[in-house]
Amino acid sequence: MNGLMQQHPLLISSLLIHAERHHGAQEIVSRRVEGDIHRTTYAALAARSRRMAKAMAALGVRDSDRVATLAWNGYRHMELYYAVSGMGAVLHTLNPRLHPDQVVWIADHAEDLVLCFDLTFLPLVQAVAGRLKTVKHFVLMADRSHMPAEAKIPGLLCYEDLIDAQDDAYIWPQLDENHASSLCYTSGTTGNPKGVLYSHRSTVLHAFGAALPDALNCSSRDVILPVVPMFHVNAWSLPYVGCMVGSKLVFPGAGLDGKSLYELFESEKVTCSAGVPTVWQGLLAYVEANGLKFSTMNRTVIGGSACPPAMIRTFQEKYGVHVLHAWGMTEMSPLGTVCSFRNKHLALSDEERLALQTKQGQAIFGVDMKIVDGDGKELPWDGQASGELLVRGPWIIEQYFKGEGGDPLVDGWFPTGDVATIDPDGYMQITDRSKDVIKSGGEWIGSIDLENIAMAHPAVAMAACIAAKHPKWDERPLLVVMKKPGAEVTKAELLAFYEGKIAKWWTPDDVVFVDAIPLGATGKMQKNKLREQFKDHALPTA
Repeated sequence: MNGLMQQHPLLISSLLIHAERHHGAQEIVSRRVEGDIHRTTYAALAARSRRMAKAMAALGVRDSDRVATLAWNGYRHMELYYAVSGMGAVLHTLNPRLHPDQVVWIADHAEDLVLCFDLTFLPLVQAVAGRLKTVKHFVLMADRSHMPAEAKIPGLLCYEDLIDAQDDAYIWPQLDENHASSLCYTSGTTGNPKGVLYSHRSTVLHAFGAALPDALNCSSRDVILPVVPMFHVNAWSLPYVGCMVGSKLVFPGAGLDGKSLYELFESEKVTCSAGVPTVWQGLLAYVEANGLKFSTMNRTVIGGSACPPAMIRTFQEKYGVHVLHAWGMTEMSPLGTVCSFRNKHLALSDEERLALQTKQGQAIFGVDMKIVDGDGKELPWDGQASGELLVRGPWIIEQYFKGEGGDPLVDGWFPTGDVATIDPDGYMQITDRSKDVIKSGGEWIGSIDLENIAMAHPAVAMAACIAAKHPKWDERPLLVVMKKPGAEVTKAELLAFYEGKIAKWWTPDDVVFVDAIPLGATGKMQKNKLREQFKDHALPTA
């Protein structure tokens, strides 16, 4: 016997229809690359998205065609999120921080038909346009007054002209909810990137999960500023969550420095933000240097890489901003876990709660996880056993776009490549990436723990721990450190800083100081480049 409920597919367009009907007057604010602050509403977003869907159809975009973007967080990018996916095409967000050769490779592999881009990226598009094999139309996301006199891109189209040429009399098609909606490529630190193809169903379910109180806890009372870029992993679902719950959205555009972010936080009364640790380092440095406080921001979601405990402590104890430590992957849409407190944790001491917050947290509904040993045997949730983390769920990848890499699943589970522990309450903690773990004399040393301790030193801006070759122990930890401007610290002082905090044999064998630590296109430290740079590093023999 089946239930007697109405059948309505879970579609991205349904989020926009809901937003227009139930909170159409809610504001969406964007700092544009043109330099000004732009204000619109969900009702206007819906109308302009319908017009852009018609404009794309007029350009020849058909069902399942790929439309690429090279754009910052802003209202035009959000319009494309809904216009392209809603019409049945596939939104392909390209990462502008990648090398031009990678941008070309990814666009060709995706077989993009249209490329829409912000004015900032005109030089990049000019450099690659002649090399793109499938792109037929280039659209500059600006109005007529900002179109370049000599674009050097044949047939360059103006975004606002496309909008103005259409009316908003458009009815969103009723697609199968399993229809492809958007495409995002992995960062590709080893080998070519692989495409992750999301569906309408997975995206809407992910938005439900992300908005839950024990996840990102989003509501119509929030003013949300996504620092995490919309060109990667759908900005952690916040453009979809905004439509779902009716929160005010504030988009920072290209202004991701501490000063620009702080000004937006204060002027727009932001309550919640989300981003990677490297961005928050810049914000905290600006706030601290200028003796500032946050007047409305009460929480921030930190993911992309492990959040150092020192950063959590600074946000919470000095500025009163609660930190939600989160974890996920491109292959997971991306949200997997969030570290929110249970009722029993409220009675813990500040130090005990901080220790809990260093973990990546509980799986949100829609995600199942387990840890396994080298033979694939499931390990206990005791907070001690460490093994490879596997996940499954309705917004987690089944296979890569075009079948690249073959079947990625192991008995229906996706191997994340992370090494983790899970405690009896189900709180997961990443101890390392499987490719980054340091194997010393057959024992594992977690590089994240060593990095977190180094980051707590007042003179350290950033730290990475990698494996260095050792004649006796095979590998030993090498600490790579970038100092804060004007700060001084010696190798001996840093090594002494570890005393009493870890097992003595975990202490790094050596410290090297660098001017900069390489970051990938999503703000993560590129340890593969550090390993290559220091592959011949000679550790002290004593």
